[in-house]
Amino acid sequence: MRIKLALRMAPFALFVAAACCGVSFAQSHGGEVTGGAFSTVGVGVKISTLGVGIDAATPLIHRFNLRGGFNMFRYSRPITNDGIQYQGSLRFQSVEAHLDYYFLGPLHVSPGILLYNGNQVTATAVVPGGQNFSLGGVSYQSSAADPVNGSGLVDFVRVSPKVMLGVGSLVPRNGRHFGYMAEIGMAYMGPANVELNMTGSVCDPTGVNCRTISSDSTVQANITAQQNKIQNDIYPYRFYPILSVGFGYRF
Repeated sequence: MRIKLALRMAPFALFVAAACCGVSFAQSHGGEVTGGAFSTVGVGVKISTLGVGIDAATPLIHRFNLRGGFNMFRYSRPITNDGIQYQGSLRFQSVEAHLDYYFLGPLHVSPGILLYNGNQVTATAVVPGGQNFSLGGVSYQSSAADPVNGSGLVDFVRVSPKVMLGVGSLVPRNGRHFGYMAEIGMAYMGPANVELNMTGSVCDPTGVNCRTISSDSTVQANITAQQNKIQNDIYPYRFYPILSVGFGYRF
């Protein structure tokens, strides 16, 4: 099972363009939010590689905002890997908090944390009877009398640090009510936890010598090897790239 994600050049160009326009806008519309810490609040909606989300922000001291929000996304599709048919479900669900530091007009750097990282992939697995498949590089055939089936899970640590670089604000320093934010960054989710459980009976590739998975230590070792293979495939995503665009309203 592989999770594939690529940041395209078009969204990156959009981010750069937004940053340039934001700096120009800030230079022609200066000023600070009146009042002190927590004197106002801005609420916005966004779309990102963490899903669709809602953020809220409030000013702290000069050049600093406090911001928090949550993200959600659901997606399901069938996946075939090494002859095993998975019905995979991607579930993104997270709660985050940031400290936004505005170092140049609307440009900001935002260290933060995923207070709850519920991002995971779950899957049910099935190999129809009589079909060949492989586990850990070893070929088997699923028993026609007791077909192979199982489940899979990929998840990550529950709390993850992150850092973002962006332009815009939900509590604009020019005193206006409508704001926007465009950000790029990453979260460190750590190495994935991968679980692969399989039941049923396997046979030799020719369909003979059938035995239950639970009774064959070699098959169980190959399931572990397949689990490790999946873990190695998604290892690069311990540094998860984030691209986010949204807009909001300051009350």
